[in-house]
Amino acid sequence: MELQLIQSKIHTLRGQRVMLDFDLAELYEVENRALNQSVKRNARRFPEDFMFQLTWKEMKNVMSQIVISSWGGKRKLPYAFTEQGVAMLSGVLKSDKAIDTNIAIMRAVSWATGNLKEAGDKST
Repeated sequence: MELQLIQSKIHTLRGQRVMLDFDLAELYEVENRALNQSVKRNARRFPEDFMFQLTWKEMKNVMSQIVISSWGGKRKLPYAFTEQGVAMLSGVLKSDKAIDTNIAIMRAVSWATGNLKEAGDKST
């Protein structure tokens, strides 16, 4: 999976680096609805520090930064997943694609420091 594609889907909201549900669904190659249903069925795995729903103001701000909208005119506010939330997704989306995608995301991003890194870059 392309490093720049993953990095382009990372946003900073509420002081945290997050990925939005519709972007994750695209990367995992599942419908956004299916991703959110899996999360809802496993709600206990996703406390507020793993996932939160955007406000309209946050959504407008994010969408103004995205050149081509992948939001598709939905009327529901998307969910934002922190590093822990993205990691937890691999446990609820049980496909080889989900596992491979999750590994690619974790390798592409240094969540803890907030620095986006190139794959294989071990420097701090």
